[in-house]
Amino acid sequence: MQFLAELWLPILLSAVAVFILSALFHTVVPFHNNEWRGLSGEPAVLEALGKAAPTPGLYMMPFTTQEGMKDPEWQARMARGPVGFLTVMPNGMRPMGPMLAMSFVHNLVVAVFVGYVASHTVASDADYLAVFRVTGTITFMAYALGQIPDSVWFGRPWKSYGLIAMDAIAYALVTAGIFGWRWS
Repeated sequence: MQFLAELWLPILLSAVAVFILSALFHTVVPFHNNEWRGLSGEPAVLEALGKAAPTPGLYMMPFTTQEGMKDPEWQARMARGPVGFLTVMPNGMRPMGPMLAMSFVHNLVVAVFVGYVASHTVASDADYLAVFRVTGTITFMAYALGQIPDSVWFGRPWKSYGLIAMDAIAYALVTAGIFGWRWS
């Protein structure tokens, strides 16, 4: 825990900087605007889902178990489509405060791990570029690589992943710059 005492300032500053940058990317910069789109026939789909009254959770369509994948009827439904994944949330507007707080905590946790790994891999008297390289790589990995399975397994468009990776590059550059600036 010595690293926390030594690196608390770059940890906190980078978490705040990434939080602000993320907010700007999703509210001011327009490249995330076309990531989502409306479903054709949305009113009918919403009405059907409303009648089914699914509880909040993750759903697969058409659904089956591992054993059911051999069933010709299920295979026909898969071939016929549509095929998809659905996340159902509680009804109503989600309060922004708790979501923003969780987002900041996520950024803080990433920064703590960046500081932890860097404190064990970079000398305390290392120059700016050495710190920048290690902390930037760790930060990029934290924000970008864990998102790949969503595209591989769950159909998230690769273009959407590309936007996440671009965000991660920016977060990595800012975090690396702060850690390099405030190192030792």
